[in-house]
Amino acid sequence: MRILHIDTGREMRGGQYQVLLLHDALARIDCEQTLLAGDAIRSRYECGPPLARRIRESAGRSDLIHAHDAKAHTLALIHGCGKPLVVARRVAFPIGRNPVSLWKYRRASHFIAVSEFVSSILQEGGIPDTKISVVYDAAPDEDSRPALGAPQRWGGPQASSRFRVVAPNLQDPLKGRDLAVAACQLAHVELCLSDDLVSDLNAAETLLYLSRSEGLGSAILLAMTRGLPTVASRVGGIPELVTDGVTGLLVDNDPESIASALERIRDDIRLRTTMSAAAMARIRTEFSQDKMADRTLAVYRRVLGISVKEPSSEEHR
Repeated sequence: MRILHIDTGREMRGGQYQVLLLHDALARIDCEQTLLAGDAIRSRYECGPPLARRIRESAGRSDLIHAHDAKAHTLALIHGCGKPLVVARRVAFPIGRNPVSLWKYRRASHFIAVSEFVSSILQEGGIPDTKISVVYDAAPDEDSRPALGAPQRWGGPQASSRFRVVAPNLQDPLKGRDLAVAACQLAHVELCLSDDLVSDLNAAETLLYLSRSEGLGSAILLAMTRGLPTVASRVGGIPELVTDGVTGLLVDNDPESIASALERIRDDIRLRTTMSAAAMARIRTEFSQDKMADRTLAVYRRVLGISVKEPSSEEHR
């Protein structure tokens, strides 16, 4: 099976990391792949010249195209030589109703939704459930996790304890940076607004993940691999990752509710310990790279009409 992956992201965010994790996991089960990418992945991965030309050149040698974002979806339809197209859908926004969007979504062979919530949004936009499969993001396997670097400097004049909280440093108004700052001030806990979660989570007691719209929240998976409880917004696909009271706490998007949850985790060491164990157990059983690869491969087989069982990643381990 020959797969052409396309990702046009200009920043390394959760979606781009997931493309690389999927690519690496599929490579372990001898899936032939070509990865064409925008600036974000090109800076970390060998991807070649401009996308449109490479898509035309590579599509003819591929059995199927997997588009990992909206622009990639469009480019694959225009330059993909009519090859079957699987489209990843990570965002929680409704499908556009303009003629271009309607054309794009009718032409895709199948959609991979990052959560049940995103699947419901696609169905509300008119996509039949028979053309949608839910495949959750993966946490990096032990042998493929990046080395942990030094954490950023912590603290500030308002911090009065050593309970340390990490939140993504995203300027997007939908991502809740303002709520994180206000809530941590109310709870009197140290806050690191992080541009490098891989490093900074190593020195934290919890992840604070706030959003007003979220397909899933792959940063939560990074925290779970480190056994950190998460305080997160009760929106979108986040409750599919965070089991309230078990692996973390779900909150409404107001500073008082968030601060109360942070204080609860800070003051209850036993709760933190049980949440830590539950988070790591859930990662191992539900969010491995191999499981993501197997489920994605099942979608490819379905689209291509391949009924013969191919070797799974488990059989290659």
